[in-house]
Amino acid sequence: MERIASFQVDHNKLVPGLYLSRRDGETVTFDLRFKKPNTGDLLTNAELHSVEHVMATLLRNGRAKDAVIYFGPMGCQTGFYFLFDSRMLSEAEAVELLKEAFAAGAAYEGEMPGKSAVECGNYINLDLALAKAQCAYYRELIRDWTPEQLAY
Repeated sequence: MERIASFQVDHNKLVPGLYLSRRDGETVTFDLRFKKPNTGDLLTNAELHSVEHVMATLLRNGRAKDAVIYFGPMGCQTGFYFLFDSRMLSEAEAVELLKEAFAAGAAYEGEMPGKSAVECGNYINLDLALAKAQCAYYRELIRDWTPEQLAY
């Protein structure tokens, strides 16, 4: 079998940041790396889940909501994937969108999106303070990120 694209990235050299993972037709996948791989320093389940709920809600309700395909955690617990339709959003626009969305996530006020047994199968581990802290961290990390920095 062929090795999938994400297994071809040297995770020993990868550092936190924002990367272009792949292009599949019009679908573009960004790799939002929060933690350095292979260090044991992982996002907790509560951090992953909480950031996912806040960011997915903001992105799917934001100015480019029709371009958003998916926002969700990586199984390796080091970050998230963001998939979007490149016919509606350029890579440069997607970088700016993520900067805006993480700033909004860091400042989010109100109830945690989807925090009920009806809306989520594991709502118990959702924590708005954790989500805001991780959004603030990533907002600062990508503050000056440019499309030229998307390469691994």
